[in-house]
Amino acid sequence: MDNIGFALLLTMFAGLSTGIGSIIAFHKKAASKKFLSVALGFSAGVMIYVSFIEIFPKALTSLIDIYGDTSGYLFTTLAFFAGLLLIGLIDKLVPAAENPHEIVGLNVFEHGKQDQNLLRMGLFSALAIALHNFPEGLATFIAALEDPRLGIGIAIAIAIHNIPEGIAVSIPIYHATGSKRKAFGYSFLSGLAEPVGALLGYFLLMSILSESLFGVVFAMVAGIMVYISLDELLPTAEKYGEHHLAIYGMVAGMIVMATSLVLFI
Repeated sequence: MDNIGFALLLTMFAGLSTGIGSIIAFHKKAASKKFLSVALGFSAGVMIYVSFIEIFPKALTSLIDIYGDTSGYLFTTLAFFAGLLLIGLIDKLVPAAENPHEIVGLNVFEHGKQDQNLLRMGLFSALAIALHNFPEGLATFIAALEDPRLGIGIAIAIAIHNIPEGIAVSIPIYHATGSKRKAFGYSFLSGLAEPVGALLGYFLLMSILSESLFGVVFAMVAGIMVYISLDELLPTAEKYGEHHLAIYGMVAGMIVMATSLVLFI
């Protein structure tokens, strides 16, 4: 039970960091594009490294122990791509204009749209982000449940990438309504989807959770995180800053994650 509580706290921390983005959105100068570019690259580096070096191998070991070398490797690989497919389908179902993977929040100041359009953009962004946060929440929760040390690294990476999503929700709502409370509230609520997704996923799986299913879910988590990194984090990091800033951030994220795994193995 202690492990479950800790995993839930990490998931809440990751999800509710959209509120940090909301606060930044009220201070335009604080939303430095170069800083966000490096931070998003850093987050991608952490998630890519940990997916391939830690999560996938753990899932592989678990499934090989149960099914043997050939079947275990096959099931792990299929589960990894199933994770990619799941988050890809969710991404596809969200209309492009409201898709948080097409974050436009930092540029809304320049758009000059009418208040109603801005409000609609902000509300749809909040809904879209909430939808995307469900599988992210489950990914963080499952990883923390299996290995709290690993969960901390993933939670920090997801928290970093949730900050600009909070900005994307807050800026249009704030400019449409003039209310910081509403802007912060919708941003905060969109982040709540992560702990909600974690709990729903866990309770749905709890009754059928086995070593085998855990290995499959863990491999899917790796696929989800790789997709988020390649489809959202790195492209957005390049939009905000320069190509090399995003890459430097990514390499730094990998180094930090690798160092933490070496020190606390």
